[in-house]
Amino acid sequence: MTIIKAQIQHLNDLVPLFDGYRVFYRQTSNPEAAKTFLKQRLQKQDTIIYIAYAEDKPVGFMHLFHSFTSVGMQPIYILNDLYVDKNYRKKGIGVALLNQAKERAKQDHCKFVALQTETDNPAQYLYESMGWKKDVDLQYTWENKNLTLSKK
Repeated sequence: MTIIKAQIQHLNDLVPLFDGYRVFYRQTSNPEAAKTFLKQRLQKQDTIIYIAYAEDKPVGFMHLFHSFTSVGMQPIYILNDLYVDKNYRKKGIGVALLNQAKERAKQDHCKFVALQTETDNPAQYLYESMGWKKDVDLQYTWENKNLTLSKK
């Protein structure tokens, strides 16, 4: 297995993985919108995407977003997206991607990496087994129901 920081030339490898990730979270498949979104991220370099390959096939990805902790007055990463193709799960790819997030955070002197998932996501056991701590703080979100996908 190989993990690399994705560049624009990896876009076509990322699209089916990202679309699969979105479908996993009960979104309608939309490879074209996924491609547009990922292309924007890669061109603007406003996030960091790692892609995992096994046998020269793209099998997983992880998406880190830059942010800050005001209380800690330091940068942080938000690990917003982590996905491994169902045919390659339980083969250490998720572990390797999570370890890559930790290494990148250390390299960039981040206070922590925040990861959010659904309460019934079976990967929680993996996170906890690797030393990730479940937060006890409440998180609230407000959703803009009138928003459409950006074409920019």
